[in-house]
Amino acid sequence: MTMYIGIDIGGTSIKCGLVDAHGHISRKVTRPTATVKVDIMADLVAMIQELQADGPVAGIGVSMPGVVQSDGFLTTAGAVTVFERINLQAELHAQTQLPVIIENDANAAAIAEQWLGVAQNVPNYLSLVLGTGVGGALVINNQIYRGAHARSGEFGWMVVDDDEIDTEMGTLNFRGATVIGLIRRYNQFSAKPVTDAREIFDRADAGEVLAQHIFHSYYYSLAKGIINLMVAFDPELVVIGGGISANTTFMTDLNATIADLQANHNSINHLTLASVVPAKLRNDAGMIGAVYQLIKRG
Repeated sequence: MTMYIGIDIGGTSIKCGLVDAHGHISRKVTRPTATVKVDIMADLVAMIQELQADGPVAGIGVSMPGVVQSDGFLTTAGAVTVFERINLQAELHAQTQLPVIIENDANAAAIAEQWLGVAQNVPNYLSLVLGTGVGGALVINNQIYRGAHARSGEFGWMVVDDDEIDTEMGTLNFRGATVIGLIRRYNQFSAKPVTDAREIFDRADAGEVLAQHIFHSYYYSLAKGIINLMVAFDPELVVIGGGISANTTFMTDLNATIADLQANHNSINHLTLASVVPAKLRNDAGMIGAVYQLIKRG
């Protein structure tokens, strides 16, 4: 069976997987994301070569944060700022001599969910990936809508709360993301800072008032962004990805907050809005979706 290498580059780690034409991952390797471009490239090549030792591969699909042009040029690179303004497709091809496709990470996750996940047979849906920031993808008539400048789906840039000093701090990135949203805001006020959102859930469950208040604000900011997207695009489904989506408390409380906002919005409180569900493929979605682009291209 033809094999491919799927790569998911994130702000904290790089995941590589050996993926077959059915989306099954037979082996994975992971490394922390370095801070220097040459080191990241060296790690990518080393991980690719490690997987190639298992047998020949037909190409490399890369899931990457930021604005990705059709030729693999990165206008922006999300948390991986050292990759901004480079053609990652050309550079990786030059070092591996393999066909390479670069896809925005949220687009790749959405593609994977439609291929093998919760969005199968759903032609119109939205995907949000909550991580360091908020990524997004818009699927219309079974196609990723990319926009005039390949910037469609940058839902994290939406302004959802007022901040008269710095507008950026009122965006969905800084209000609804897991890292620069939830964790950052909690650490602003806590004498015991955390690095993992699960610690905030534990403290809220234990009755800590700060954690409970932070969650209340966090859910409302995220729910406002999701409702804005629902009324703008009328999707059939909203898929939430990122590690936090695996937390059942998170999904229950987020849906309850969305319902509360809708009930108090007289123009939409009688409408049926899209279901909001967790992604099925979790942390593998980026690798699988990026490889699917290679498979489709043939």
